[in-house]
Amino acid sequence: MHATTEEPTTTTSDALLRGRAAVERRAWRDAHHWLSAADRDAPLDPVDLESLATAAYLTGLDGESAELRARAQQEFSRRGDVERAAMAAVWLGFQFTMAGDAVRSEGWLARAQRLLDDHALDSVASGYVKIPSGIRRSFSGDPAGALTLFMEALAIGQRFGDAQLTTMARHGQGRSLVTLGQVTEGLRLLDEAMIAVTAGEIPPIAVAPVYCSMLDSCHEMLDWRRAQEWTDEVTRWYATQPDLLPFRGQCLVHRAAIMQVQGAWPDALDQAGLACEMLAKPPVHPAAGSAFYQQAELHRLRGDFDKAADCYRLSSEHGRSPQPGLALLRLAQGQVDVAAAAVRHVVEGRNARPARAEILAACAEIMLAANELPLAHIAADRLASLLANYETPFLRALSNSTGGAVLLAEGDAGGAIEVLRDAEASWAEVGAPYEMARVRVLIGLANRALGDEETALLELAAARDCFERLGARTDVQRVVQLVEARTVRRGTNLTSRECEVLSLIAAGKTNRAIAQSLRISEKTVARHVANIFTKLDLSNRAAATAYAYKHDLA
Repeated sequence: MHATTEEPTTTTSDALLRGRAAVERRAWRDAHHWLSAADRDAPLDPVDLESLATAAYLTGLDGESAELRARAQQEFSRRGDVERAAMAAVWLGFQFTMAGDAVRSEGWLARAQRLLDDHALDSVASGYVKIPSGIRRSFSGDPAGALTLFMEALAIGQRFGDAQLTTMARHGQGRSLVTLGQVTEGLRLLDEAMIAVTAGEIPPIAVAPVYCSMLDSCHEMLDWRRAQEWTDEVTRWYATQPDLLPFRGQCLVHRAAIMQVQGAWPDALDQAGLACEMLAKPPVHPAAGSAFYQQAELHRLRGDFDKAADCYRLSSEHGRSPQPGLALLRLAQGQVDVAAAAVRHVVEGRNARPARAEILAACAEIMLAANELPLAHIAADRLASLLANYETPFLRALSNSTGGAVLLAEGDAGGAIEVLRDAEASWAEVGAPYEMARVRVLIGLANRALGDEETALLELAAARDCFERLGARTDVQRVVQLVEARTVRRGTNLTSRECEVLSLIAAGKTNRAIAQSLRISEKTVARHVANIFTKLDLSNRAAATAYAYKHDLA
C-alpha cells in the first residue's frame, strides 16, 4: 500500500527532474515530453512553465507555447516577480509579432511596459520591449523610428551585459540602416549579429528570428550570395540541434527563393508548398501572399501555366501583387499585349530600391517582345542606376543581362556579347544556372547576328542542356525553335526572325497564331510580314508560301 501511495509523487518528481535535465542539454523534444507530463500531474512552477513554453516553441508548437508562457506570466505577476512577468509579456509580444498578429502583440507589449512603468523598474526587460516595437515600426515604413528604438535597446543590452538583447538590437539596427540607404554599415552589423548566432552566443529561441530577418534583408537587397552563405552556416548550426524546428513562416519563403536561384527547383517547390500550408492557416500570416507568389514563380518556370495562374491569383487574394510574375506568364503564353499592359507603368515609377530591379528586368523583357524598344531601354537604364547604389553580384548580373538584351535588339550584337559575357560571369558567381542559361541564349543570338553560326549553335546547345536538367520546358521549346530557324538563308536578306515568320506563314498560320507561337505582338508580326513581302518582292501569303518551299525555308 505504501508503494502505491508514493508512486504518483515519485513519478511527478522524476518527470520534472528529467525535464529540467533535458532543458540543460537542449534536448527540446525530451524537455517538452517530460515537463508536459509533470505539468499534467501538478501545475508547474512559472520558471519551469517558461522552459516548457520555450521547448514547445522550438519544436514548432507555437499555439501551445503562447498558452504556457501566458500562464507563466500570470503566475510571475501573482507572486510579485515584476521583472520576470514583464519579460514573459515581452516574449509573448515578440512571438505574436513574428506570427503577424499585431493586435495580441500590442496587448502583451503594453502589459510589459505598464509593469515596468508602474514599478519604475530599471531592468533589461525595458530593452527587450523595444525590439518588437522596432520591428513593427520597420514593417509600417518608419525605419528611422525603428533605428532609434533599436539603438536604445542596444545601449540597455550593453549596460546589463545581455548578449541576446545586444545581438537582436544590433541586428535590428543593421536592417534599419540598410533600409535607410546606409548599406555598407547596415550589412556589417547584420553579419556581426549572424556571427553571434552561429557561434552559439545567444539562446536557441532567438536564432530563428534573427536568421529569418537576415534572409528578409538579403531578399530586399537581392543579395542571394550572402543569404546562401549564412544559410549554410545556420544549417550546420541546426545540425547540432536536431530537435529544433529550424525554419518556419516567411523564412521558408526566402529559402525557397534561394533554392530557385540555385536551380534546386523540386526542393524549392517543397519549401514553397510548406510555407503556403503554414502561413495560410487561420489566423492568416501577412506573408502568405509571398508564399503563393513564390510557388507560382516555380510553376511558371517549369511550364505548369495553369498551376502558376492559380497561385498568382492566391497571392493577390492574400495581399501580394502578382506582378511581375503574372505578366511574364502571359508573355510565355503568347499574350504579349496583356503582359505589356501589366508592366508598362513600371518605367514611370521613381522608387530606387533593389526590390524594384526584378520588375524592371521583366518590364524590359516584355517591352522587347512587344517591339517597344524605347521603353525597354528606359527600364534597362533605371536598372543600371540601381546598380550604381546597390552593388551585389545578383543585381550586377541582372542589369548586364537586361542591358545586353537591349543592345542586341538595337542591332549592336558586338556590344551585346561583351556585356552578356560579364552577365554570364556574374551569374556564375551567384550560382544561378537558369539565369546563366538564358544569357547563353542571348549570346548565341548575338553570335548568329554576327554571322558566327557555329558558336551560336554551341551556346544554344549548352543552354538547352541546362534547361532540360532544370525542367524548364518552355525554355527548352524556345531553344529548339531557335536552332531549327538557323540562319539567314543564302540568297536572301531576311533576318532570323523574318525567316521564322516566313516558315510559319508557309505552315498556314495567321498573324495571331504566329504572334502566340513567337511570343510577340500581332503588330510586330504584321511589320515582319510587310518586310518579307518587300524584301522578296512578293504580293501575298500564297506567293510567300511558295517561296518558302522553293528555298527550303518552310
